[in-house]
Amino acid sequence: MRIIVGVSGASGSIYGLRLLEKLRRPGVETHLILSRAGLRTAALETGKRAEDFQCLADYSYPFEDIGARLASGSFLTDGMVIAPCSIQSLSAIAAGLSDNLLVRAADVCLKERRKLILMVRETPFHLGHLRTMTALTEMGAIIAPPIPGFYHNPQTILDLVDHSVDRVLDLLGLPDREARRWDGARAAKPKPENPPD
Repeated sequence: MRIIVGVSGASGSIYGLRLLEKLRRPGVETHLILSRAGLRTAALETGKRAEDFQCLADYSYPFEDIGARLASGSFLTDGMVIAPCSIQSLSAIAAGLSDNLLVRAADVCLKERRKLILMVRETPFHLGHLRTMTALTEMGAIIAPPIPGFYHNPQTILDLVDHSVDRVLDLLGLPDREARRWDGARAAKPKPENPPD
């Protein structure tokens, strides 16, 4: 599979980094677009540099390179994830403002009816944000904010990050075998063999 990973300037660059780590497996080719704001946020939040992201991807492209192959629908891909997705990127995609490669590649996914998953990182949402997300959902995008669950008893920040990233991998059709999943049987208390008198 050929997957595009975009990293915008929203808080949560760890999601993009972790997604790239988990996509490093046989049969998956990754194409990275790292925005300038995404790089700045990554440096502030994780201390990571562009090279730390680029070494995890098979291919990397300059943010401004709207002539790159990812800008054409004739270059076949299986989908794109923007992790994290800023409200600015979200809004630009919804409006079709393809003035950088991140937004153009997302626009290509929409027009070619390919999977586009947006890990929107903002809270709270105002009505404009919600309407933009509704519009993108109507266009075919999947809005997947990184909202952690707690049923898997997370012990670390990475456990929380992985919960959201694993859900995105499921949406791509690339489930992680190590993903911790809900099992209702575990939640039910076993009936005691010898109930007390």
